[in-house]
Amino acid sequence: MTEIFKIFKIDAAEAVRINKIQNEPHNHDFEELLIGKYGQLEHFIDSKSQLMNAPFISFITQGKVHRAKPLAKEGQCDIWSIRFKSEFIAETVFQLYSTYHDKANICLKTDKCFERLDLICTMMYEEFLQPAPDLSIIRQLLSSLFTIIESERKKLNLNNDESKKIQSLTFKNFLKLLDEHYKESKDVSFYAERLFMSTRNLNIICQEILNRSVSEIIETRKLTEAKNLLITTDKTIAEIGYDLGFNEKTYFTHAFKKKSGFTPTEYRKEMAKLIS
Repeated sequence: MTEIFKIFKIDAAEAVRINKIQNEPHNHDFEELLIGKYGQLEHFIDSKSQLMNAPFISFITQGKVHRAKPLAKEGQCDIWSIRFKSEFIAETVFQLYSTYHDKANICLKTDKCFERLDLICTMMYEEFLQPAPDLSIIRQLLSSLFTIIESERKKLNLNNDESKKIQSLTFKNFLKLLDEHYKESKDVSFYAERLFMSTRNLNIICQEILNRSVSEIIETRKLTEAKNLLITTDKTIAEIGYDLGFNEKTYFTHAFKKKSGFTPTEYRKEMAKLIS
Protein backbone atom coordinates (compact mmCIF):
# COMPACT_ATOMS: atom_id res chain seq x y z
CA MET A 1 0.00 0.00 0.00
CA THR A 2 1.44 3.36 -1.03
CA GLU A 3 -1.09 5.54 0.81
CA ILE A 4 -0.62 6.32 4.49
CA PHE A 5 -4.35 5.83 5.13
CA LYS A 6 -7.23 4.17 3.32
CA ILE A 7 -10.82 3.30 4.26
CA PHE A 8 -13.47 1.47 2.26
CA LYS A 9 -16.59 -0.63 2.70
CA ILE A 10 -17.16 -4.29 1.82
CA ASP A 11 -20.77 -4.97 0.84
CA ALA A 12 -22.34 -8.26 -0.31
CA ALA A 13 -21.27 -7.77 -3.93
CA GLU A 14 -17.69 -6.94 -2.94
CA ALA A 15 -17.59 -9.98 -0.64
CA VAL A 16 -18.53 -12.21 -3.59
CA ARG A 17 -15.83 -10.58 -5.74
CA ILE A 18 -13.15 -11.04 -3.08
CA ASN A 19 -13.98 -14.71 -2.66
CA LYS A 20 -13.74 -15.32 -6.41
CA ILE A 21 -10.14 -14.15 -6.62
CA GLN A 22 -7.11 -15.97 -5.30
CA ASN A 23 -6.83 -15.23 -1.61
CA GLU A 24 -3.91 -17.08 -0.07
CA PRO A 25 -2.57 -16.39 3.44
CA HIS A 26 -0.42 -13.29 3.24
CA ASN A 27 1.04 -10.44 5.23
CA HIS A 28 1.22 -6.75 4.46
CA ASP A 29 3.17 -3.62 5.32
CA PHE A 30 0.24 -1.77 6.91
CA GLU A 31 -2.07 -2.11 9.89
CA GLU A 32 -5.64 -3.19 9.15
CA LEU A 33 -8.78 -2.81 11.24
CA LEU A 34 -11.97 -4.60 10.17
CA ILE A 35 -15.26 -3.54 11.75
CA GLY A 36 -18.20 -5.72 10.77
CA LYS A 37 -21.74 -4.37 11.07
CA TYR A 38 -23.50 -7.10 9.07
CA GLY A 39 -22.37 -10.41 7.60
CA GLN A 40 -19.61 -12.79 8.61
CA LEU A 41 -15.83 -13.04 8.51
CA GLU A 42 -13.92 -16.27 8.04
CA HIS A 43 -10.54 -15.36 9.43
CA PHE A 44 -7.35 -17.43 9.39
CA ILE A 45 -4.89 -15.85 11.82
CA ASP A 46 -2.57 -17.05 14.60
CA SER A 47 -2.57 -20.49 12.95
CA LYS A 48 -6.32 -20.82 13.56
CA SER A 49 -9.43 -20.33 11.46
CA GLN A 50 -12.46 -18.63 13.03
CA LEU A 51 -15.90 -17.80 11.65
CA MET A 52 -17.34 -14.67 13.24
CA ASN A 53 -20.81 -13.21 12.97
CA ALA A 54 -21.21 -9.44 12.97
CA PRO A 55 -20.87 -7.31 14.93
CA PHE A 56 -17.15 -7.94 15.27
CA ILE A 57 -13.79 -6.23 15.28
CA SER A 58 -10.58 -7.71 13.93
CA PHE A 59 -7.17 -6.10 13.99
CA ILE A 60 -4.26 -7.37 11.88
CA THR A 61 -0.88 -5.87 12.61
CA GLN A 62 1.61 -5.43 9.79
CA GLY A 63 3.65 -8.53 9.03
CA LYS A 64 1.16 -10.97 10.54
CA VAL A 65 0.11 -13.80 8.20
CA HIS A 66 -3.65 -14.04 7.80
CA ARG A 67 -6.48 -14.58 5.33
CA ALA A 68 -9.81 -12.81 5.71
CA LYS A 69 -12.91 -13.92 3.78
CA PRO A 70 -15.91 -11.58 4.14
CA LEU A 71 -19.24 -13.36 3.74
CA ALA A 72 -22.82 -12.23 3.40
CA LYS A 73 -25.36 -13.48 5.91
CA GLU A 74 -29.05 -13.36 5.03
CA GLY A 75 -28.02 -11.36 1.97
CA GLN A 76 -26.27 -8.65 4.02
CA CYS A 77 -22.62 -7.70 4.38
CA ASP A 78 -21.36 -4.39 5.72
CA ILE A 79 -17.72 -4.37 6.83
CA TRP A 80 -15.45 -1.35 7.22
CA SER A 81 -11.84 -1.93 6.22
CA ILE A 82 -9.42 0.65 7.61
CA ARG A 83 -5.78 0.44 6.51
CA PHE A 84 -2.99 2.69 7.66
CA LYS A 85 0.78 2.82 7.97
CA SER A 86 2.12 2.44 11.49
CA GLU A 87 3.58 5.94 11.38
CA PHE A 88 0.13 7.44 10.74
CA ILE A 89 -0.86 6.91 14.37
CA ALA A 90 2.14 6.55 16.63
CA GLU A 91 0.66 4.06 19.06
CA THR A 92 -2.05 1.44 18.86
CA VAL A 93 -3.15 -0.39 21.95
CA PHE A 94 -3.58 -3.52 19.85
CA GLN A 95 -0.01 -3.94 18.62
CA LEU A 96 1.26 -5.87 21.61
CA TYR A 97 -1.74 -8.18 21.77
CA SER A 98 -1.82 -8.83 18.04
CA THR A 99 1.84 -9.79 18.01
CA TYR A 100 2.04 -11.92 21.15
CA HIS A 101 -1.50 -12.96 22.01
CA ASP A 102 -4.33 -14.76 20.26
CA LYS A 103 -6.76 -11.88 20.68
CA ALA A 104 -6.96 -10.31 17.24
CA ASN A 105 -10.70 -10.98 16.88
CA ILE A 106 -13.41 -9.55 19.14
CA CYS A 107 -17.13 -10.29 18.94
CA LEU A 108 -19.34 -7.45 20.18
CA LYS A 109 -22.99 -6.72 20.85
CA THR A 110 -25.22 -4.55 18.70
CA ASP A 111 -25.61 -1.61 21.04
CA LYS A 112 -24.96 2.12 21.38
CA CYS A 113 -21.21 1.53 21.51
CA PHE A 114 -21.15 -0.22 18.17
CA GLU A 115 -23.35 2.49 16.69
CA ARG A 116 -20.68 5.02 17.75
CA LEU A 117 -17.97 2.96 16.06
CA ASP A 118 -20.00 2.90 12.85
CA LEU A 119 -20.61 6.66 13.07
CA ILE A 120 -16.89 7.41 13.49
CA CYS A 121 -16.08 5.17 10.51
CA THR A 122 -18.66 7.05 8.45
CA MET A 123 -17.10 10.39 9.46
CA MET A 124 -13.62 9.15 8.51
CA TYR A 125 -14.93 7.85 5.19
CA GLU A 126 -16.64 11.14 4.34
CA GLU A 127 -13.46 13.08 5.12
CA PHE A 128 -11.36 10.58 3.16
CA LEU A 129 -13.54 11.15 0.06
CA GLN A 130 -12.96 14.91 0.11
CA PRO A 131 -10.83 16.30 -2.78
CA ALA A 132 -8.18 17.30 -0.23
CA PRO A 133 -8.86 15.23 2.91
CA ASP A 134 -7.52 16.58 6.19
CA LEU A 135 -5.44 13.73 7.59
CA SER A 136 -5.26 15.39 11.02
CA ILE A 137 -9.05 15.02 11.32
CA ILE A 138 -8.87 11.39 10.24
CA ARG A 139 -6.03 10.73 12.69
CA GLN A 140 -8.07 12.14 15.58
CA LEU A 141 -11.11 10.10 14.60
CA LEU A 142 -9.01 6.94 14.32
CA SER A 143 -7.52 7.60 17.74
CA SER A 144 -11.05 7.99 19.15
CA LEU A 145 -12.04 4.73 17.49
CA PHE A 146 -9.22 2.87 19.22
CA THR A 147 -10.09 4.47 22.55
CA ILE A 148 -13.69 3.24 22.33
CA ILE A 149 -12.59 -0.24 21.25
CA GLU A 150 -10.10 -0.43 24.10
CA SER A 151 -12.88 0.53 26.51
CA GLU A 152 -14.96 -2.37 25.18
CA ARG A 153 -12.02 -4.74 25.55
CA LYS A 154 -11.82 -3.80 29.22
CA LYS A 155 -15.54 -4.50 29.68
CA LEU A 156 -15.03 -7.92 28.10
CA ASN A 157 -12.07 -8.50 30.45
CA LEU A 158 -9.69 -9.09 27.55
CA ASN A 159 -6.89 -6.97 28.88
CA ASN A 160 -6.48 -8.20 32.46
CA ASP A 161 -5.16 -4.74 33.44
CA GLU A 162 -2.27 -5.01 30.98
CA SER A 163 -3.35 -1.91 29.07
CA LYS A 164 -1.66 0.34 31.64
CA LYS A 165 1.48 -1.77 31.77
CA ILE A 166 2.15 -1.64 28.03
CA GLN A 167 2.58 2.10 28.29
CA SER A 168 6.03 1.38 29.65
CA LEU A 169 8.39 3.26 27.38
CA THR A 170 11.18 0.80 28.14
CA PHE A 171 9.09 -2.14 27.02
CA LYS A 172 8.01 -0.37 23.84
CA ASN A 173 11.63 0.41 23.04
CA PHE A 174 12.54 -3.22 23.67
CA LEU A 175 9.88 -4.39 21.19
CA LYS A 176 11.15 -1.89 18.64
CA LEU A 177 14.71 -3.15 19.06
CA LEU A 178 13.47 -6.72 18.84
CA ASP A 179 11.78 -6.09 15.50
CA GLU A 180 15.04 -4.67 14.19
CA HIS A 181 17.34 -7.45 15.43
CA TYR A 182 15.34 -10.65 16.05
CA LYS A 183 16.85 -12.34 12.98
CA GLU A 184 20.32 -11.89 14.46
CA SER A 185 21.95 -13.98 17.18
CA LYS A 186 21.56 -11.37 19.91
CA ASP A 187 21.30 -12.35 23.57
CA VAL A 188 19.49 -10.65 26.45
CA SER A 189 22.51 -8.55 27.38
CA PHE A 190 22.52 -6.94 23.91
CA TYR A 191 18.99 -5.58 24.40
CA ALA A 192 19.63 -4.58 28.02
CA GLU A 193 22.76 -2.64 27.07
CA ARG A 194 20.97 -0.84 24.25
CA LEU A 195 18.26 0.16 26.73
CA PHE A 196 20.85 1.30 29.32
CA MET A 197 19.69 -1.14 31.99
CA SER A 198 20.60 -4.45 33.58
CA THR A 199 19.38 -7.76 32.19
CA ARG A 200 17.67 -8.35 35.55
CA ASN A 201 15.56 -5.18 35.31
CA LEU A 202 14.63 -5.86 31.69
CA ASN A 203 13.51 -9.35 32.67
CA ILE A 204 11.42 -7.95 35.52
CA ILE A 205 9.61 -5.58 33.12
CA CYS A 206 8.93 -8.36 30.62
CA GLN A 207 7.71 -10.71 33.35
CA GLU A 208 5.30 -8.06 34.66
CA ILE A 209 3.84 -7.32 31.24
CA LEU A 210 3.84 -10.67 29.44
CA ASN A 211 4.76 -13.08 32.23
CA ARG A 212 7.69 -14.17 30.06
CA SER A 213 11.42 -13.72 30.25
CA VAL A 214 13.31 -11.66 27.65
CA SER A 215 14.76 -14.80 26.09
CA GLU A 216 11.27 -16.34 25.79
CA ILE A 217 9.97 -13.21 24.04
CA ILE A 218 12.94 -13.20 21.65
CA GLU A 219 12.32 -16.86 20.83
CA THR A 220 8.58 -16.24 20.39
CA ARG A 221 9.30 -13.45 17.91
CA LYS A 222 11.65 -15.70 15.94
CA LEU A 223 9.21 -18.59 15.86
CA THR A 224 6.28 -16.33 14.92
CA GLU A 225 8.27 -15.30 11.87
CA ALA A 226 9.19 -18.95 11.26
CA LYS A 227 5.46 -19.80 11.12
CA ASN A 228 4.91 -16.96 8.65
CA LEU A 229 7.72 -18.22 6.41
CA LEU A 230 6.54 -21.84 6.60
CA ILE A 231 3.08 -20.78 5.41
CA THR A 232 4.03 -18.22 2.75
CA THR A 233 7.32 -19.47 1.25
CA ASP A 234 8.83 -22.64 -0.19
CA LYS A 235 12.08 -22.18 1.72
CA THR A 236 13.56 -25.31 3.26
CA ILE A 237 13.50 -25.81 7.02
CA ALA A 238 17.26 -25.27 7.15
CA GLU A 239 16.99 -22.02 5.17
CA ILE A 240 14.28 -20.65 7.45
CA GLY A 241 16.24 -21.59 10.55
CA TYR A 242 19.38 -19.95 9.19
CA ASP A 243 17.46 -16.78 8.25
CA LEU A 244 16.35 -16.50 11.88
CA GLY A 245 19.76 -17.00 13.45
CA PHE A 246 19.61 -20.75 14.13
CA ASN A 247 22.90 -22.16 12.89
CA GLU A 248 21.82 -25.75 13.42
CA LYS A 249 18.71 -27.20 11.78
CA THR A 250 18.25 -29.66 14.65
CA TYR A 251 18.24 -26.83 17.23
CA PHE A 252 15.70 -24.86 15.19
CA THR A 253 13.47 -27.94 14.84
CA HIS A 254 13.71 -28.66 18.58
CA ALA A 255 12.92 -25.04 19.53
CA PHE A 256 10.01 -24.88 17.08
CA LYS A 257 8.46 -28.14 18.32
CA LYS A 258 8.89 -27.13 21.95
CA LYS A 259 6.96 -23.91 21.28
CA SER A 260 4.29 -25.12 18.85
CA GLY A 261 3.95 -28.85 19.47
CA PHE A 262 4.85 -29.56 15.84
CA THR A 263 8.08 -29.93 13.94
CA PRO A 264 8.42 -27.29 11.18
CA THR A 265 7.60 -29.94 8.55
CA GLU A 266 4.51 -31.11 10.45
CA TYR A 267 3.36 -27.52 10.96
CA ARG A 268 3.70 -26.73 7.24
CA LYS A 269 1.63 -29.80 6.34
CA GLU A 270 -1.07 -29.02 8.93
CA MET A 271 -1.38 -25.41 7.75
CA ALA A 272 -1.60 -26.56 4.12
CA LYS A 273 -4.53 -28.82 5.07
CA LEU A 274 -6.27 -26.06 7.05
CA ILE A 275 -5.85 -23.48 4.31
CA SER A 276 -7.09 -25.81 1.59
